[in-house]
Amino acid sequence: MTNNDIFRRIRFAFDFDDEKMMALFALADQAVTRARISDWLKKDEDPAFQSLSDCELAIFLNGLIHDRRGKKEGAQAVPEQQLNNNIIIRKLKIALDLKEEDMLALLALAGMRLGRHELSAFFRRPDHRHYRECKDQVLRNLLTGMQMKYRASTAEAGGSAWDKLMPEARS
Repeated sequence: MTNNDIFRRIRFAFDFDDEKMMALFALADQAVTRARISDWLKKDEDPAFQSLSDCELAIFLNGLIHDRRGKKEGAQAVPEQQLNNNIIIRKLKIALDLKEEDMLALLALAGMRLGRHELSAFFRRPDHRHYRECKDQVLRNLLTGMQMKYRASTAEAGGSAWDKLMPEARS
């Protein structure tokens, strides 16, 4: 998956408008214009399309963490210059305060079965013997599950698919 795809999917899942997207960047101490966000959201074939760098996506995800969890005291996290899927799912896990069961349920919503040990392998250090690289398919399914849970328009009349999988998580 490209950084632009991830950016688009997160925006869609949470129904963020341009103002909110700019605010998320601002929370991570980065000023971004509406035109720049618009260029990142364009389809790849569009002549005005601009590729979103790893550092810019890391800044956006850090802003999402600050928005959802609040800024921590002291020095702020330095955005990564290079991202991989493992770092992205870790940042999403932190931002959304997801526990292991929540992540497995999001993947199940998207039709993907993953064991606890497989999931925990994504969060290990790269030099750990049980470390596993997170493939695009896992990230794509996690983002799809997030869309199904958080996007209001996907809720069914009797409750969302998330409520059926995780009845104790109802607010």
